Amino acid sequence: MFGISSLGWVHTLSSLPAIPLAVYMFARYGRIVPRSRPGVVYFISMLIGAITVFPIAHQSVSYIIGTATILLLLAGYGIGRISGFGRAGKYLETIFLSLTAFLLMLPTVTEILTRVPNGHPLVADLNSPILLGCQAGLGVILILGLTAQIIHLRRQNRLGAFAPEAKMAAE
Repeated sequence: MFGISSLGWVHTLSSLPAIPLAVYMFARYGRIVPRSRPGVVYFISMLIGAITVFPIAHQSVSYIIGTATILLLLAGYGIGRISGFGRAGKYLETIFLSLTAFLLMLPTVTEILTRVPNGHPLVADLNSPILLGCQAGLGVILILGLTAQIIHLRRQNRLGAFAPEAKMAAE
């Protein structure tokens, strides 16, 4: 079905949980939170999906996206464990993990548009204006989303920095 091999189905079905998990964490926390239960499942799902892309990839860009996803995923989940980054660590973690969600959605949108409906896909050419428009829309969402996340983190840092002073002033 949809011209997907058995390994392709393993790749697709293992990656699939990462999408609603990312949406949930963005909606609830404003970012992907690595040290949460959904964050752990997101990590596992993304890692399996990124690793399984290599034996099924048909285009060189797939290898680039898979490699970048793995590197950003490991960096995003690892940076919080390195104390030398201080506040910058939270920003880098947020940026790296948001980029993994973006790199998940680029091929997802491409695959859906080039395979669905089965036998008569919406897009037959990778240079289709529909596909390019959807990919550009994802780029805009990434830029706006990262901007909103950084503003939110800055506000949290400011509130956290002033909280002890406000408490002391009230005493």
